[in-house]
Amino acid sequence: MLATIRITTGRENVVIESLSSRIKNANIPIKSIIHPEELRGYIFIEGESEEIESAIKNVPHIRGLINKPVPLNQVERFLVPEKSEVKFEIGDIIEIVSAQFKGEKGKITRVDDTKNMITVEFLEAAIPIPVTIPMNSVRMEKKAGK
Repeated sequence: MLATIRITTGRENVVIESLSSRIKNANIPIKSIIHPEELRGYIFIEGESEEIESAIKNVPHIRGLINKPVPLNQVERFLVPEKSEVKFEIGDIIEIVSAQFKGEKGKITRVDDTKNMITVEFLEAAIPIPVTIPMNSVRMEKKAGK
């Protein structure tokens, strides 16, 4: 069973280290722990429900266990690295294709290749507010003119 655990946002790596040491020391048969970078505040853990509950009991920063099995095909997209053939540059015009800003167009103001994140300012906003989003949630609209 693959279960979802709610974590205090920003403490995912601390929780994974705590869980890993507890699982190793207590010899709990947990198969895997997954933390997709795009899902802040959540980690996935694979094992039997009794073992999962004993592994997470009293671990700091765990806010709860969502007792609903997660199909592996919903997590697969986080496990397979995506090929980014498009090279984003400052000044490029993009369209957001997912998340809460879907359909919005913006101009790239910063590119972070190591984290696969870009910072954009929306074109139709009255006040330009920079928003940082993953590269895989945008589509290239127009390259910056050289």
